[in-house]
Amino acid sequence: MLNWLQPFNIFSFLESHTAIFPNTDRLCLAAAGCIQQSSTQPPFIPSIDQLYQHTNDWLFGHFCYDWKQELHNQSSTHNDYIGFADAFLFVPELVIELYTNELHLHHLPQHNPQNIFNTIISQPILSASVKKENIHLQPVFTKKDFIETIQKIQTHIKQGDCYEINICQEWFARDTYINPLHLYNQLQQISPNPFACLYRNNNAYTLCASPERFLQKKGNTLRSQPIKGTNKRIAYDDALNAQQQIQLQQNPKERAENIMIVDLVRNDLSRICKIGSVEVEALLQPYAFPQVNHLISTITGTLEGNTSFSTIMKALFPMGSMTGAPKKKVMELTEKYERSKRGLYAGTIGYITPNKDFDFNVVIRSFLYNQTTGYLSYQVGGGITHYSDAAKEYEECLLKATALQKALK
Repeated sequence: MLNWLQPFNIFSFLESHTAIFPNTDRLCLAAAGCIQQSSTQPPFIPSIDQLYQHTNDWLFGHFCYDWKQELHNQSSTHNDYIGFADAFLFVPELVIELYTNELHLHHLPQHNPQNIFNTIISQPILSASVKKENIHLQPVFTKKDFIETIQKIQTHIKQGDCYEINICQEWFARDTYINPLHLYNQLQQISPNPFACLYRNNNAYTLCASPERFLQKKGNTLRSQPIKGTNKRIAYDDALNAQQQIQLQQNPKERAENIMIVDLVRNDLSRICKIGSVEVEALLQPYAFPQVNHLISTITGTLEGNTSFSTIMKALFPMGSMTGAPKKKVMELTEKYERSKRGLYAGTIGYITPNKDFDFNVVIRSFLYNQTTGYLSYQVGGGITHYSDAAKEYEECLLKATALQKALK
């Protein structure tokens, strides 16, 4: 399927590698080609709402972290080296749902589904590419600079400016050639995750191995599952890792980090959900991912009827796990202290079904790549609280980047 998608200038390939969130046996969902799209220039909201409300078809697309400018009047002065539009939805030419024993193909009347199927299965199997040398990415922060930045942020916390803030750092390379399909395949072999995707929008690519769901809608139920709280997974011993998860769940700093974001998401959902419907289904649940353990909480609410898509997004986006509390102030502080434009990192990629259900991930553990300029980067970050140890926060960033670094070698 990846080889078959390669010629399309716009495509989205979403796959779930694990049963951590078992609500479907669908292995992957692919959208190829574009027959209708939202505006690629601001304002984005009118065309996004128009497509959501009046298109009875599948929609796929992305929302960059920097859509905050239109949603919350929060601008960024950092340079954009990747080039995704801040917000983008498209109606695909073809949609493929791959299940364990079935393939569902949604197509235009002029297409012959048997021919499409034959073309896909005739493609060669994608294998890992052979590189002559490793790709080296350089950080925008030195370790010393990043630790000092965290300490400055903790001063803001002590002064009462905020309670928790997610601070990120970038690794990047210029004039680099990669084969996005091969690097994505390599990343998935090293770090299979439930919200993975390979997404192309002309010359801009996202190669994503995300463990986190931002927001799902099923009927009138909204579900958000923020991740906060991390330690290293002991992959070779399940019993030892179970103890590791208990330590994570009982760690005061990790608990506080998660609970603060749960309160933020509850507040965000309460703006658009029926009174009394917002509840925490699961709190501080430990999950094992390929390289790390995480604490995940699940918050749900019942959406008020006839709520526009932009109203939903304005209430919840950017997601609390990638901002902090209070959200407006921490967005201002991250812009002040971070050294890179987040772009699609800390944003979201996902899909909307013809009946207006949707599912969107959090774009973390991801490569961003501009095929024209050769700019390749990834970003990692963590939640900073009063209790954070700055040196340990830096090490946690390196831990989260383990799979990305391995995929390059």
